Amino acid sequence: MVNQAKKLRVTYTTSSIGVESDQKETVRRLGLTRLNATVELPDNPAVRGMLHKVRHLVTVEEVENEA
Repeated sequence: MVNQAKKLRVTYTTSSIGVESDQKETVRRLGLTRLNATVELPDNPAVRGMLHKVRHLVTVEEVENEA
């Protein structure tokens, strides 16, 4: 049986100018360094918690793993 783990495609859509420094750090730790950058991250509680903290700065899509 193949494990079809989901991933999250996260896009940095809104500038972090004027937000708390811990939110800026969370965006950086998600791997988002520039505006409109996109990364794919594993769907786990730790990543979900980080995304919840910066939900006003990013957009999130669920993606099926392709292997």
